[in-house]
Amino acid sequence: MVTARRRQRTIAKSTEVRGVGFVKGSDVSLKFHPAHPDSGVVFVRTDLPGRPGVRARIDNVVSSQRRTTIQKGEARVEMVEHVMAALAGLHIDNCLIEIDAFETPGCDGSSKAFTEALESAGTRELDRPREALVLGKPVSVREGAAVLTAYPGDGTGFVLSYHLDYGKTAIGAQSLFLDVNPESFVSELAPSRTFLLEAEAHALREAGIGPRATESDLLIFGPDGVIGNALRYSDECVRHKILDMVGDLALLEKDIVGHVVAHRSGHQLNAALVRELAVNETNVPAKSAPSTFPLEIAQIMKVLPHRYPFLLVDRVLEIEHGKRILAVKNVTANEPFFQGHWPGRPVMPGVLILEAMAQAAGIMISNHIDRPRKITMIAAIDDVKLRRPVVPGDQLVMELNCLRIKSTSAQIQGTAKVGDAIAAEAKMMFVMVDAESPAA
Repeated sequence: MVTARRRQRTIAKSTEVRGVGFVKGSDVSLKFHPAHPDSGVVFVRTDLPGRPGVRARIDNVVSSQRRTTIQKGEARVEMVEHVMAALAGLHIDNCLIEIDAFETPGCDGSSKAFTEALESAGTRELDRPREALVLGKPVSVREGAAVLTAYPGDGTGFVLSYHLDYGKTAIGAQSLFLDVNPESFVSELAPSRTFLLEAEAHALREAGIGPRATESDLLIFGPDGVIGNALRYSDECVRHKILDMVGDLALLEKDIVGHVVAHRSGHQLNAALVRELAVNETNVPAKSAPSTFPLEIAQIMKVLPHRYPFLLVDRVLEIEHGKRILAVKNVTANEPFFQGHWPGRPVMPGVLILEAMAQAAGIMISNHIDRPRKITMIAAIDDVKLRRPVVPGDQLVMELNCLRIKSTSAQIQGTAKVGDAIAAEAKMMFVMVDAESPAA
């Protein structure tokens, strides 16, 4: 659903950043200028005849390796993601950018220089609402082992999480979950720098990329760690991946309200997700909810005794107590069980799919037990069928129906689906027991 949640903003005065481009080593001057409402972010090539411009939006993105490039006619600008991240991170929606080269300044490989320049210029609100896309259903894109999924959130903010896995290298595996807003962007993301392995750096140099970049300009990892530089954060690599996501997702030209989860994704997959969101802006839930009341995670935790890492229900979409429940488990790459099940090919264990279904059933029958003195426990599981693997990026939608319920037991029939495909189905028997066993 597209809505408006704040006023558009631009900068209060012009400001400039100078530096050397990472792609071909160009000397670059980039000037930010205030802009009118609804004009978006436009890069103007002052070095070309006629000063052609290109607007930073998804339909102007063209393919390029390891960076985000936009082009319209003769106006082409490469590696825009760090500039776009600074603007989006600070909620600056309209800006005219004059640039005298085909690439942006690399600076230190982060958004820090752009962020500081924009902060020094200040911002002002414009008399026009900023559109926001409130996610109503999951949207997922994949490429090989990489997956990127946008999920509905709590309806209030923008959350990004990323799982990075460089295997047996000095980078290793890193994960981060972050509520993105101007304050967290400045302190947690803006200073995080571009990174690559030493072998990747050599290959890029041989291809003519980065002729003037040195070890002090970005993070190059050798077998024993960073070469000729020092980390700003222990997990700086995954922070930079999220920084890139902020910049690339800004090409939608709308605020996103929801939770975007990434597993090994890069610029091309980020752009693919933006395209999917752009063509499906209504993004309404697949079903309307005739529920008595939907439950968010805070309410679920008041009903279930489970806690991290074993709370496996994220949201209740529909509920008729003692009759039926429709609940959701968002399966992200950050799930702790994926570290061992299995490295390189993460698959959610079938027993945990059944556990998630059981927890949803526990919510459904919670009004029929004397909480907190009684709890619901599984007594038997029959007719189990596991039909589809569940992997990072999937949303598990669990529908359970009560076949019979008494004060001491309940019988439930349920299925768990990913999209229209059944992942698991089972019949479960529950008994209600004392929450605390009597002392021996």
